[in-house]
Amino acid sequence: MTGFRTLSTTILVLLSGFLMAQDNLPKTYCNPLDIDYTYMVYNSSKNLSYRSGADPAVIEYRGEYFMFVTRSFGYWHSKDLVNWEFIKPKQWFFEGSNAPTAFKYKDSLVYFAGDPAGYGSIIYTDDPKKGEWQPVASISNNIQDSELFIDDDGKTYLYWGSSNVHPLKVKMLNKDDRFLETGVQKELINLVEEEHGWERFGENNFHPTLKEGYMEGASMTKHDGKYYLQYAAPGTQFNVYADAAYVGDTPLGPFKYMNNNPFSFKPGGFTNGAGHGITVKQTNGQYWHFSTMALASNSHWERRLAMFPTYFDKEGLMYSNTSYGDYPLFAPDHPTKPGEHTGWMLLSYRGKTTVSSSQLQVRKSTSEDGQYDIEEIELIRDENDQITTPLLTDESPKSYWVAEANDDKQWVQIELKSPGDIYALQLNFHDHESGIYTRTEGLKHRFTIETSEDGKNWEMLVDRSDSQKDAPNAYLRLENPKKAKFVRYNNISVPGNNLALSEIRVFGKGYGSVPRKVKNFKVTREEDRRDASLSWDKVKGAQGYNIRWGIAPDKLYHSWLIYEDTNHFMRNLDRDTAYYISIEAFNENGISDQTQIITVE
Repeated sequence: MTGFRTLSTTILVLLSGFLMAQDNLPKTYCNPLDIDYTYMVYNSSKNLSYRSGADPAVIEYRGEYFMFVTRSFGYWHSKDLVNWEFIKPKQWFFEGSNAPTAFKYKDSLVYFAGDPAGYGSIIYTDDPKKGEWQPVASISNNIQDSELFIDDDGKTYLYWGSSNVHPLKVKMLNKDDRFLETGVQKELINLVEEEHGWERFGENNFHPTLKEGYMEGASMTKHDGKYYLQYAAPGTQFNVYADAAYVGDTPLGPFKYMNNNPFSFKPGGFTNGAGHGITVKQTNGQYWHFSTMALASNSHWERRLAMFPTYFDKEGLMYSNTSYGDYPLFAPDHPTKPGEHTGWMLLSYRGKTTVSSSQLQVRKSTSEDGQYDIEEIELIRDENDQITTPLLTDESPKSYWVAEANDDKQWVQIELKSPGDIYALQLNFHDHESGIYTRTEGLKHRFTIETSEDGKNWEMLVDRSDSQKDAPNAYLRLENPKKAKFVRYNNISVPGNNLALSEIRVFGKGYGSVPRKVKNFKVTREEDRRDASLSWDKVKGAQGYNIRWGIAPDKLYHSWLIYEDTNHFMRNLDRDTAYYISIEAFNENGISDQTQIITVE
């Protein structure tokens, strides 16, 4: 009997462990990507101190991934597209590369170009992890904001252009003769703002004086025998920064505008923009589009990176899924839903926030360096004489709080509007007079996070008090859900002169009801057919609404996430295209059913 009891106990223990393992949360990621972004040397002469990540060039090489980013003084390496480690190469550009391009050729060599001067040698390596690079024995022009593409037959092309006047161009190079030009060169495509509303310059595609957008960020993807020439517009600092494509049968064209453009577009939500990117094929065949997201608080060059799953439909249309694209998404290794929204919702929106101290609370944005929109927030105390701030739960990366000190006496406490199960958190630190102006090793974000159900009894949730990780957009996925009504951030120390935070985002599942379906949804196409007015009735208990649209009822590839408002004006439609539009409501408990699709001729 003793042996039987021992065996039974062992089975129960193993079964218990198995069941607990089943409760573990899946691997996820959240945009903006959680990497150690580099402090920019670009505006250091103006004493502007900020991090940025932009213009990604990502390749798969021998089953692993490498990501090259503007002015980063190196690049990142990953085995799973989620966890990235920085590589400081032995040979690199003293000012950092700018708008780089990278191409792997038959798993034998990696070629790279991105000299910020706009000309120089193409460099290469057979071991990018080692960080040793060699130059090709020639000087190439037009290698900034360019795309190097080597076709299956070995023929080599360089696409380039960054202008609000001039078109994208291409020239052929001879890979086997030091990448010298062959003499073949031609103009390809330009913006057509009078037809494509989304190409118009400005926030929400509006600017009081400038009408011409910038076309830049050329890249090329070959899929199923077709060549997808991708480009970005209308400007890196805007929420409507997007990537689109023209499709051709040869690398030299002719190219035809893809009628579901832009294929990568994220104008709403917490972090905006999905332009100047690159499309990379995972080892399992899944495509991903890495893109640039606007932050534009300290500088209009202040940016972050995002990654969206990308597909080709049966008609060959390329599209990225950016819906709920700054909420937790399933990791690329998910067997059935890589890159899709996990269903974890935002628990912290408009939660009451108190802080230990307050040097500054401000909303600050810019679309041109030296010109800022600044609104300082008056310091307010609650009934318990605690300092409050509305800025850490408002879903804006351009509003932030600065503590009086960067030490272990600083804290932030959020009271969620309703209790829920926490699955993940994202801490978005901000740069306020940080005093760092280039790539700096040894930076660390050290903190702890506690939770409570009553605001009195606290439990440790995350302990990074001794962390060696530099994480300006720290994404913290829990192993198991945690019930809570209160969340508390305790600072130890962070890089730079100041502790500044723009947003603490708490994700999970609430215990209440999902919003009801939106009623009285109306869409009016304006006289300028690039524009449309949308309105709907407020849904009780909704945090916000997600508008979905596309060029067919089964192609609602675009989305625009909006908090609270019940009307919206879109300037991003193509003039001669009919659209199909629907809307859904969401809150901390989930997402409503979509409305019936409206046809807009």
